[in-house]
Amino acid sequence: MTPRAMVLTCVGLFFLLAGYGMAGDRFGTPELPVSGAGEAKKYQEAHPPKPPEPPVTGQQSGPMFGKTADHTKFEALKGPFANNFEVSAACVGCHTEAEAQIKKTIHWTWDYISPRTGQRVGKENVINNFCTNAKNNEGMCASCHIGNGVREGEEYTFQKESSVDCLVCHDRTAGYYRTPPTKGNAVCATMFEGLPPIDYPHVAQNVGLPGRENCGSCHFFGGGGDGVKHGDLDTSLKNPPKELDVHMATDGANFACTRCHVTKHHAIAGSHYEMVAHDEHGVGGPGELRQAATCESCHGTEPHPKPSLIGYQLDAHAARIACQTCHIPEFARGGVATMTDWDWETAGKLLDGAGYYEEEYTQGNGEHRHTYWSIKGSFVWGENLTPTYKWFNGDMRYTMPTEQIDDSQPVVPINDVLGDASDPGSRIWPFKEMHTRIPYDAGNKTLVYNHLWGDDDAAFWGNFDIAKSIEAGMEIEQRPFSGEIGFLPTVSNWPITHMVAPKDAALDCSACHARDSRLAKVAGVYMPGFSRFGWLETLGLAGLGLTLLGVVLHGGLRIALRSNGKGEE
Repeated sequence: MTPRAMVLTCVGLFFLLAGYGMAGDRFGTPELPVSGAGEAKKYQEAHPPKPPEPPVTGQQSGPMFGKTADHTKFEALKGPFANNFEVSAACVGCHTEAEAQIKKTIHWTWDYISPRTGQRVGKENVINNFCTNAKNNEGMCASCHIGNGVREGEEYTFQKESSVDCLVCHDRTAGYYRTPPTKGNAVCATMFEGLPPIDYPHVAQNVGLPGRENCGSCHFFGGGGDGVKHGDLDTSLKNPPKELDVHMATDGANFACTRCHVTKHHAIAGSHYEMVAHDEHGVGGPGELRQAATCESCHGTEPHPKPSLIGYQLDAHAARIACQTCHIPEFARGGVATMTDWDWETAGKLLDGAGYYEEEYTQGNGEHRHTYWSIKGSFVWGENLTPTYKWFNGDMRYTMPTEQIDDSQPVVPINDVLGDASDPGSRIWPFKEMHTRIPYDAGNKTLVYNHLWGDDDAAFWGNFDIAKSIEAGMEIEQRPFSGEIGFLPTVSNWPITHMVAPKDAALDCSACHARDSRLAKVAGVYMPGFSRFGWLETLGLAGLGLTLLGVVLHGGLRIALRSNGKGEE
């Protein structure tokens, strides 16, 4: 906290004391067990797909409002279409620059070089502590990638014509879905069964600006299921009440994602690989909408009401404390749980020679979640969770598969949050921590590529042989592998930025300025009410004692003198 902020904080507290004063699959079906095709078929029959929910109407989408064309009148969109390649070809026939724009974005490339850390990150390059790696599992992961025709072990042709899937982002009928471009093993054979056929002409003629359903069809299901990865992004945000999120609430502002994640030439602001932790620019000029997904880009850098001492105090706090810290007191609070712990070491257990699942957690909306699944291991879920708070300057350092790990650490960070109290660009941010024991090469001390998806005999989601699947994954990626497999405790950090509560549900002063402060584990912060500063407190108490003593002596002396005067009379 800066000296100015400390002074303002102390002044504010003085006046206050004086009385002035953050299981279903991505198509809405349950997470499927993979315990042999027969078991999976039984599960599919017992858990039929839910009918698609219609899109929420009236969402406010960034700077673009209204329609300028009726797509039902375009001959090119009347079909017939055999697949989404043909639909995309029709789209780019009019939207001539769209495909080239998309292909420049991280949404397309899964590849990003951080200008601040120099690391080459993105899904094509990092190891995560959910399903571990997208590389050589492209078939399954590509069910979300906006490109058509991604395949395992093949270099993707980024220049391929009509390879951008326009419908996944622009379908406004809820009648479109993506499936893996390659086959999984028999144990995954029923994963996409029971879905209705896609009426491509109907979908193509009813496209529009992306709504929460479009973005959510992938981002709500990151990590392998509803709410698994982020904790502040899940299907409860499709149609949320104001208590869950003031911006997206259908009884409130009803923002589509693109209202804040401002988009220019299909480049969408707000990737977690290039975050702005401290936006000192604020709103744009008159009539200007900044391409920045920050609170300040709409609310400004001094958003609290004035003239008000409390308003000045809160603005002073905002210099070092992220807006999300106070305004998202809890995450995963919409009735959908998020995963907090995952143990890959328990994966591969069989029951009567086949894989199986257990569902011993029931989340707020009444749905059951897997607590064990043979293809993935053991899980722990949580709801209404208090974030972990850390200094954050917008940068993260990733543990890459090419670097050696110090496996003597209690926990190895998958992505280390950078920033500290001495960095003026850092603020205290809320995070979800994901703890996972993942397999690693204990001989070479490196993270590993695990070959999970495919219809070959090396894929773990079929053979339940983790040694064989890792050996295959490392061979495909041409990485050295000692053959010695261990399990490594890891943590990954996910900034909490959604599920913004109404202002009267934001944290109050006592959440931090108390002995059980939420920020107790944040280093470099002095907080009246929590912090202890020995000699300063002793000096203050001494001053207070001397003041009281002076008042008592002065009052006693006046009383005594008055009494003496009366006696003389």
